[in-house]
Amino acid sequence: MIKAGIAGAAGYTGGELLRVLLQHPEVEIAFAHSRSQAGQPLSKVHGDLLGETALTFSGGPDADIDVLFLCLGHGESAAFLEQNTVPQGVKLIDLSQDFRLKARNVRGGRTFVYGLPERNRERIAAADSIANPGCFATALQLGLLPLVSQGFAGEVHATGITGATGAGQKLAESSHFAWRNNNIQAYKSLQHQHLAEIDEQQAEAGGTAHIHFVPWRGDFARGIFVSQQLRTTLSLDELNNLYETWYATHPFTVLSSRPIHMKQAVNTNKCFVHIEQAEGQTVIHTAIDNLLKGASGQAVQNMNLMFGLPETTGLHLKASYF
Repeated sequence: MIKAGIAGAAGYTGGELLRVLLQHPEVEIAFAHSRSQAGQPLSKVHGDLLGETALTFSGGPDADIDVLFLCLGHGESAAFLEQNTVPQGVKLIDLSQDFRLKARNVRGGRTFVYGLPERNRERIAAADSIANPGCFATALQLGLLPLVSQGFAGEVHATGITGATGAGQKLAESSHFAWRNNNIQAYKSLQHQHLAEIDEQQAEAGGTAHIHFVPWRGDFARGIFVSQQLRTTLSLDELNNLYETWYATHPFTVLSSRPIHMKQAVNTNKCFVHIEQAEGQTVIHTAIDNLLKGASGQAVQNMNLMFGLPETTGLHLKASYF
């Protein structure tokens, strides 16, 4: 059994990771760390875990482990590693943005590999440290990867909507029910933080697409739907063939010939892709769950690869379709 520890287990991504790992056939949770909830049962914060586990939150790393997940706020993962010694034999998977960029992906003798399996599967399998991609970064990149692999260098105009859990648990005006309900708002237009990691990964893949991205806050709890508009000389049939070939060996990215919607992806580790063409324009739609394929599910997928397990292990999850 793989012994796993979770730092920051009281948040949304930490809670989702607990739900997945508690059902994982090859994992035993050694500790679930939370400074604010130390000593309390997990079910005090994650009420759906009542009756699922008797674990309590620990105040720090307090057990021998094989892998440590960092489900901390942005900037807090780096601080955690400065304050706590993690043995070199322990694998690290960070879900924040602290180590995604090359300028800061080396820490304490470790080099963090960018954890997008559809692009870096072999590197992930050989790595001891993973920087999990951002949720919007995952949805945007999975919509463009096959094209970028062919050297696509055009302009991309993208919009994407995300649920309230994408903002984390910290209270803000825009996370209150009264504000979110029946409401939509654009935010961080053309300057979302995930664009930097996408640009680096695209450059490595040989493409230089320029993404103009406008994200929206949606009036729902979880999920992401992204539409990317661009021009290409490839026909719709050629695009579908390219995408089918690229994702044929990647179990979680699914090309659909019919229009997709977000509920197909919510509560799963899948990314659904649908391509349309009209008036000389191509539109590529992607749908993911921001907490699973966009965070904790992808982290478990990366863990499976690092430990030589089938990457689908523990991730056969059912969509909340109704």
